[in-house]
Amino acid sequence: MARRIATIVLAVLRHDQRLADMAGGNDVSATTIRRWRDELITLLAAKAPRLDRALKKIARRGGEAALIDGTLIPTQRRTGTANRPNQSGKHHRHGLHVLALTDERGRMIWISAARPGRTHDITAARRDRILSHLRAAGLGALADLGFLGLDDDPDDPVVVTGFKATRARKLTTSDKEANRALAVARAPVEHGFAHLKNWRILTKIRTDPPATGLLRALFVLTNLEGAR
Repeated sequence: MARRIATIVLAVLRHDQRLADMAGGNDVSATTIRRWRDELITLLAAKAPRLDRALKKIARRGGEAALIDGTLIPTQRRTGTANRPNQSGKHHRHGLHVLALTDERGRMIWISAARPGRTHDITAARRDRILSHLRAAGLGALADLGFLGLDDDPDDPVVVTGFKATRARKLTTSDKEANRALAVARAPVEHGFAHLKNWRILTKIRTDPPATGLLRALFVLTNLEGAR
């Protein structure tokens, strides 16, 4: 019975199957499938690691750096002032902002809570105290220019973001080469997000079940798949 429940719920999450369709094909009610789904999501989300423990695990394995990035999980546009914070100026659409850390191979090690789409990467990183957790674990991090200015210690930085051109200063040849090398090193974090977004339920995420719990449950499932 447990295997049957898991198979049905995984089909709902992977392919965004309608509950009514799954109910008709499995001789159970849509309400029952919704309950199974929500219970499994709650159990899986509870297994998602805390940030400090995830980083310490990387350090124990001999890792020296993590990869950090933010992404937008699209949501349906709704009317009303309550939904305005979900409008992302960067992406020009509604969604929820999520931070994630991966190891150097692109395997996700931590995912943040879901925040309004207008949240900036650097703001989210500060709220999650990324810097202090990295320093406590003795790790560095590679990030894109969205995190420029996050590191508050220029003499001993732990977050590498590359170089940004300004009106007063153009990028030198060495700056451009460093940015290209950083982009190559950061590519695995994009792959990590791509694997997460393979769960089609994220193509039109709803508030039922709550987004943070759903994302953390999918994070756990994605890592289980990668471990096979």
